[in-house]
Amino acid sequence: MFLTEEENRKLIQVGAGTPGGELLRRYWHPIAGLHELTDDAPTAHVRLLGEDLVLFRDKAGRVGLLADHCSHRGASLLYGRVEERGIACAYHGWLYDTAGNCLETPAEPADSLFHLTVRHRAYPVEKILGLYWAYLGPTPVPPIRVLDVANYPVEAIMEMSFDANWVQVVENNMDGTHIGILHQETTTRNGAIRNSTRGVTDELVSLDYEEVPFGIRRKMVTADGYVEDDPLVFPNMLRRITELSIKAPVDDTHTRKFVVFVERERNGHVREKQEAVDYYVMPPDEGKSGIGAYPDVHYRMDKLRYQDLMAIESQGLISPRHDWHPATGDHGVAMFERMILREMDRVQEQPGYDPVGVVRDANVVIDTNYEFYRSVGGSTNGPQGVKVYSRRPSVPA
Repeated sequence: MFLTEEENRKLIQVGAGTPGGELLRRYWHPIAGLHELTDDAPTAHVRLLGEDLVLFRDKAGRVGLLADHCSHRGASLLYGRVEERGIACAYHGWLYDTAGNCLETPAEPADSLFHLTVRHRAYPVEKILGLYWAYLGPTPVPPIRVLDVANYPVEAIMEMSFDANWVQVVENNMDGTHIGILHQETTTRNGAIRNSTRGVTDELVSLDYEEVPFGIRRKMVTADGYVEDDPLVFPNMLRRITELSIKAPVDDTHTRKFVVFVERERNGHVREKQEAVDYYVMPPDEGKSGIGAYPDVHYRMDKLRYQDLMAIESQGLISPRHDWHPATGDHGVAMFERMILREMDRVQEQPGYDPVGVVRDANVVIDTNYEFYRSVGGSTNGPQGVKVYSRRPSVPA
């Protein structure tokens, strides 16, 4: 047995107050591309860790993230009026700043101080790697983590959604044995196409997983001498070649993946220059057809990302791990899941505990060995989907 039914339930929960939700709230998570907020559209709906939120930019340029429903009577702030000092609910005009302070309650008497009694739920927001990031956890707020890839310009970003729990999406990265079988016709480097039960598995010389201070290292060696050393920055960021794949837990049964494609040449530090980049969204029906969930949908199998989509979603919204029959090739998956459960328990049992990968020094840069990988090849699969934003100015027709 891989996990008990109780452990499986515990593993996949992301809501506030659950062990998993409290663990995940110790980290910053991506929520949107920088293109999402404009002068014409200064608000955007975000769902993260089971919470409905509104991302907005006020007329002074400050960016905030607030609980979606107004503290007055619950109307959505997505339709609020953005003003110089914050965002005002369209229903009765209650005005909030980016910290959640209520600044005005227009329908109250002119001398009323009622607004001073109201504090709306708000979360800090930062910009890095072409994305807005949010922190939903306790104070003191840790600095957003900086990886060595942040020293290089972002070429493009791709966003993809999964009807599956976030753990399933990351498990796919901790499962190196599927690459030579599921992707045998889409990833062979020498151009040879296989079509067999074993695929190119026999070309795999070694596959090792090791826990390191910031997460898990996966090292893969093939018979032709190819070596790939992919770090998982715990709990949800994988750097593979020149891609950084980040999985944002939407709720217990949905996940958004942001893939950042990083260029090879250095630029100034990423925090000194933040701008929107080419952004691609994989439409929900791009890799599958039908309505609902498996088996009522049919998955395409002609591209790598669609193959992964099938493997992840066809397990169900929440994979029944207590019914699995794990084998030796599942070592990385087992290590990842046991690490999650261990860190959940430590957060619950040790007040003030910082789980694996959390940093407190803003000057720390997590080394993923990008210096090596930027010199040995391009990105693994290139951005796909529909481009929704281009950093290049449009050319008049």
